Amino acid sequence: MRYSYPQRYFTAIVLFALPCIAFAHNVDTSDAAFLQAQSGVVFWPYFYLGAKHMVTGLDHLLFLAGVVFFLRGLRDVAIYVSLFAFGHSLTLILGVMLELNANPYLVDAIISLSVVYKALENLAQQRNWHFGVDTRAAVFAFGLCHGLGLATKLRQITLPEDGLLTNLLAFNLGVELGQLLALSAIVLLVFVWRQRPRFAAQATAANWLIMTGGFLLMGIQLSAYWVASSL
Repeated sequence: MRYSYPQRYFTAIVLFALPCIAFAHNVDTSDAAFLQAQSGVVFWPYFYLGAKHMVTGLDHLLFLAGVVFFLRGLRDVAIYVSLFAFGHSLTLILGVMLELNANPYLVDAIISLSVVYKALENLAQQRNWHFGVDTRAAVFAFGLCHGLGLATKLRQITLPEDGLLTNLLAFNLGVELGQLLALSAIVLLVFVWRQRPRFAAQATAANWLIMTGGFLLMGIQLSAYWVASSL
């Protein structure tokens, strides 16, 4: 079977991204050290790190790519992405401020499951199957999970209390800007791809690939949880 350039491009991104996605929520050592060294309100550094996280948080991007895959109107894209962003922002900020505790491996496994779910939902939509699940509610619920995933990683860093809420808001604004930039590229790619005559068949293959990636990531996180629990 011959593949179009958009499909080859999308497939290559997913395959090369998989090793990175497993650790997508992690805050690297240098960033963690920088955050711990700050005191008071430092808006722009937190804003930058938030945007950096979203651009490199490929599990988020894979899920959102699945969300917008078959949405045709910009209004629908805006509604679904806003629901995800609201859920993500809510648990990110409250999770850190209220010091919510959750096992990061299990949370990341649920995030991987969200990727599987969205790909499965897309495949079902192609065949006119219906899960009986409100898709908007599902996107919002998984947004809560994605935000909690990042909150658990930030909770592992001893962030200074002085100016914490303002800094978290700056971080979250950076996340949303990164999401907007990445989504603009995804929506444009899918729009161009949709004009090709074999889009339906290629979309099926792409969603199977996304689902497989989600299962692999879930397996990695559950294995890490098992290893950590055994120590």
